[in-house]
Amino acid sequence: MSKKELVVGLDIGTTKVCCIVGEVHPATQDQESSIDIIGFGQAPSIGLRKGVVINIDSTVEAIRKAVKEAENMAGIKISSAYVGIAGTHIKSFNSSGVVAVKDKEITEHDVQRVIDAAKAIMIPQDREVLHVIPQEFIIDDQDGIREPIGMNGVRLEAKVHIVTGAISAAQNLIKCVNRAGISVTELCLQPIASSSAVLTRDEKELGVALVDIGGGTTDIAIFREGALLYTAVLPVGGVHITNDISVGVRASLDAAEKIKIAHGCAMASLVKEDETIEVPAVGEGKARVVSRKILAEIIEPRVEEMYSLIQQEITRSGYSDLLAAGIVLTGGTTLLQGMVDYGDFLFEVPLKRGSPIRLGGLKEVVNSPKFSTAVGLLKFGADKTARNQPMPSLLGESFLGEDGVFGKIGGQMKSWMKDLF
Repeated sequence: MSKKELVVGLDIGTTKVCCIVGEVHPATQDQESSIDIIGFGQAPSIGLRKGVVINIDSTVEAIRKAVKEAENMAGIKISSAYVGIAGTHIKSFNSSGVVAVKDKEITEHDVQRVIDAAKAIMIPQDREVLHVIPQEFIIDDQDGIREPIGMNGVRLEAKVHIVTGAISAAQNLIKCVNRAGISVTELCLQPIASSSAVLTRDEKELGVALVDIGGGTTDIAIFREGALLYTAVLPVGGVHITNDISVGVRASLDAAEKIKIAHGCAMASLVKEDETIEVPAVGEGKARVVSRKILAEIIEPRVEEMYSLIQQEITRSGYSDLLAAGIVLTGGTTLLQGMVDYGDFLFEVPLKRGSPIRLGGLKEVVNSPKFSTAVGLLKFGADKTARNQPMPSLLGESFLGEDGVFGKIGGQMKSWMKDLF
């Protein structure tokens, strides 16, 4: 990698599209690699529902606006980006594979063979592998090995975490990005990206659950001993709270969103009895004054339901007893007053709100939980560029390349775009 490398992260969410440009400084003997934020842009998103594209034209327009804003700030022309993917179509599971080591000393080829063996599983024809992320390698009877190359042994086993997605959902996402004039370098599962931005190495070692509560979905990633053990996407998010407010106080969705951000609270007990808010009228009527406590009583049941679903998913994973570092909340919805307090009340493990860390440059612009995924995509891209390795590592391998189905889809999209326009 050159002395300075530009990387672009594009987070296409249910409520917003965010584009961030970072300048990567490679690691030296005295210092770890770092990223300076040099460009930022965002635009409202109305073309997605629960993380999946439902309106291509609206999504393309939002991408163009966010990218243009980031280009103007960074003073560059953006041609490619690392793009986040989520949605309830995402499914993941753990697998393993075993191979015999031919020459006793393990090589990159042996590691690739064992990864291929681990991912040789049957999946439906309408799905494709997004990531194969090694958790650990086992040489003969020695487990817990992270970098097996160069070690001696006769039997190599790999335990991996496999993430799959619907081909149609990925195809539509890639089509939107390409129509906006940007090529997709790689797709990355959003909770994997967010974890790169928010979690520390110690948290991943001790055992932690990252919970990214976005607009349309809640993404979960569980780590232990530095390895990704479990991922899940739940179909709930901040949009559901907004809908409840809209119905409860009889306001438009836009007004309900503004009320949620300005006056919302996840715990009614934190609100004083005499606090009031003004609710804009729908149409030509007069604005009304509503108790803020009533607003909190509308929000609290929905937050309780969200936390209940999160708790059920963590329990279902089988790793709930391994979370020594607790739960880290991130995502725009966690900025709602009382979210962390209510989580502390409901969960039996330590809980905190997480924001992007280890950044330089214009870091104040993106130092918020709502930008965790976009910043994480930058870190994901910077790591892939710095390693520039054909073999998978514990940080994961994505199958958007030319040999993968999503890579072929991306190439077809570019060809179709040329034919159409």
